[in-house]
Amino acid sequence: MPVTGYAGPAPQALFIAAYAFGGFFTFREALLAVRGGRFQVDFLMLVAAAGAAAIGRWEEGAVLLVLFSLGHALEGYAMGRARRSIEALGALAPRTALVRRGPGAPVEVPVEELAVGDTVVVRPHTRVPADGFVAAGTSSVDQSPITGESVPADKAPVADRAAALADPGATGPESRVYAGTVNGSGTLDIAVTRLAGENTLARVVKLVQDAEERTSPTQRFTERFTKFFVPGVLVLVAVLLAVGALTGEPFADTFYRAMAVLVAASPCALAIATPAAVLSAVGRAARGGVLVKGGAPLEEFGRLRTIAFDKTGTLTEGRPRLTEIEPVHAAGREELLRTAVAAQRLSDHPLAQAVVRDGAGLLEGAATSEAGSLRAVIGRGVVAELDGEAVHIGSLAYADTLAGPPVPARLRDRTEELARTGRTTMLVRRGNRWLGTLGLMDAPRPEAAAAVAALRGLGVQRTVMLSGDDQRVADAVGRAIGMDEVRGGLLPEGKVAEVTRLRRTARTAMIGDGVNDAPAMAGATVGVAMGAAGSVVALETADIALMSDDLRRLPFITGLSRRASRVIRQNLWLSLGIVAVLVPATALGLGIGPAVLVHEGSTLVVVANALRLLRYAD
Repeated sequence: MPVTGYAGPAPQALFIAAYAFGGFFTFREALLAVRGGRFQVDFLMLVAAAGAAAIGRWEEGAVLLVLFSLGHALEGYAMGRARRSIEALGALAPRTALVRRGPGAPVEVPVEELAVGDTVVVRPHTRVPADGFVAAGTSSVDQSPITGESVPADKAPVADRAAALADPGATGPESRVYAGTVNGSGTLDIAVTRLAGENTLARVVKLVQDAEERTSPTQRFTERFTKFFVPGVLVLVAVLLAVGALTGEPFADTFYRAMAVLVAASPCALAIATPAAVLSAVGRAARGGVLVKGGAPLEEFGRLRTIAFDKTGTLTEGRPRLTEIEPVHAAGREELLRTAVAAQRLSDHPLAQAVVRDGAGLLEGAATSEAGSLRAVIGRGVVAELDGEAVHIGSLAYADTLAGPPVPARLRDRTEELARTGRTTMLVRRGNRWLGTLGLMDAPRPEAAAAVAALRGLGVQRTVMLSGDDQRVADAVGRAIGMDEVRGGLLPEGKVAEVTRLRRTARTAMIGDGVNDAPAMAGATVGVAMGAAGSVVALETADIALMSDDLRRLPFITGLSRRASRVIRQNLWLSLGIVAVLVPATALGLGIGPAVLVHEGSTLVVVANALRLLRYAD
């Protein structure tokens, strides 16, 4: 049918060209969808454009296809921007590395050729090319691309290279480095512990890319809704045509109105509303040192009101510290420390090692005598010999079994007071003289209390600490951090039962280390692992992984998840609202041109709203 309202063949040729160029990709997408038994938005647009041409409204169809294609192109650009923010992580790792092989100068090789055990030279202000540990040199390393930590971390060599290569997981954070991080002003020799395709950065990029395919509950709902909505729109168009025929309205007018309704009812913005927000939020989280494995944990975490924490290694540093030194006499503090350090140096017990580490530091390197003949009294204490005198170190119950002078009343009262506040106590006696008592505790992380307070400010209503420690110890830590509830004396199955109990009343997250707490994390609404950069297991098992041991990442991802949930709701209401307004408007006479402008405009607004998540402030 010729174009109405336009003279000559030239305008018609231009409109046909617009159909061809504007409809090419739309036709291809629609054809693939129809072959798969699906009727999607592209199909509806093609039907509307073909209908406009059939009644001579070529200009309307051309506007429809050109604007629809332009909208798709802008959506693709915007979504590509979100994807590029993720892919940019992969570009952080250098393509080559300087390797020491033999006595000569370092050789530059592709990172793909690095082998476990190779020594890589990292010069000042360059990126680390591989996961490994510091074998020589000291420097500070900016780990923010991986862990999100804003302050560079000081790095020092390991004490035993062979032992570190045999068990890289046991390497302390002060020696561990990751591919893609930035070296400071010192030169480092790095021993490689993971191949290029298996390093932490590569795993993060792969898991974040996979997260795009893990749809959220809202996205699954919109996909189901669209699946039935599009055929419903076709039925509505058929009804409008039938009503027009029954009322005697000219067919061209009826058909045009039906095509306008077809455009208005197309749920294009609805289809893109959730994926755009999820992709943007996942990308922003990855840049902030948090791995979120898809839309489901992102949305669920945004709705949480209860968070359960493991204590040891999560809320605390995971190693005991010497926190109290209580000599019998004020002048006897140094003797108490010297005696305890000398005797405990012979023991490999974690509490003994804490006394030696912290006590020697307080003695400021002063020499101590050598003890000998250490003997452990299982579950109670130790006895050793120092300068010809017996040294007894142990619990109050052990002290009460010893012959000789009893524990002084004042020292007994102070020891019991420390025990009530959650300290592990060690009474020290040398010969027949009681020197004093030591108090040890797994100290809370410095940022723990502030992080819990920040979570409460973000809407978390209940914080619960789960611990295998004695209830008194757990209570002391819980009070210091500001927890709402504390559960001590729990075996792993007890933690699972507590998480199950909490889930009966509210969505619950479990924060742990991703290994020992894996059963409890699996039973929670969302499992969150801390310090995942150093743990392959944590990366693979958790729904959300905090790449560093910094609890401040938790308020960051909580706020981002809540913002993402709000953006998703905003997008859904906007998408459905536009459809609800446009359908009756087109049924009452609004043309295809204005309808497609509003339709594509709303889609772009939805995508732009989602992209705001890329700029979420930490």
